[in-house]
Amino acid sequence: MNAKSGIMNQSQGTSNWPQPLIEGFLRFRDNLFPSDAIEYSRLFAEGQQPKFLIIGCCDSRVDPAIIFNCAPGELFVVRNVANIVPPNEARIGHHGTTAALEYGVCNLGVEHIVILGHQCCGGIQTLLHTGEKSSPDSFIDDWMSLVEPARASVERDYADSSIEIRRTACEQRAILVSLKNLLTFPWIAQRVAEKSLAIHGWYFDIDQAQLLGYNASTGQFESL
Repeated sequence: MNAKSGIMNQSQGTSNWPQPLIEGFLRFRDNLFPSDAIEYSRLFAEGQQPKFLIIGCCDSRVDPAIIFNCAPGELFVVRNVANIVPPNEARIGHHGTTAALEYGVCNLGVEHIVILGHQCCGGIQTLLHTGEKSSPDSFIDDWMSLVEPARASVERDYADSSIEIRRTACEQRAILVSLKNLLTFPWIAQRVAEKSLAIHGWYFDIDQAQLLGYNASTGQFESL
């Protein structure tokens, strides 16, 4: 059995394709695409030129394009568990988030980077539960260790608080860790210094439908 036949044997037939997704595409093609057909044609011909790069979470409830009510071509979106930006590290392994950052900043010339955290983040909840006892066999634990300083500071400052308060605090402090990590990339730090690029830390409160932004002057997340 060759590799191709192995893949074909493991994949499922058309009868098992997820029909809700196919039906959703048909609704998009028939109802939404026609109204944006000219814009899609322009984007196809001229290429994308988004001004905003969003680092969002994989969470199914937090879709940046929906939250910001944006049209095709407006956002360059990178999504991962807990909307984390890793620091500038040695070029060993595979760096999907870093590669997307580089492309958005250096190739597309975005003008804003927004790290979009959110309420009830599963990745942050895992971090709070596992802490320093993370499993070496877990990809999630390894990934979440990138924002361990956020967890440690929350456990120190909110030791007597409820899990809800500690989780929110950790979600927001993890955004600050990622903001700091952004500036470890020279091609970001230079553009920020030249004021051709701005970086932002935002937090989406799902329950209240509120958007908060980090104000460096006050050290607080404030309603936008």
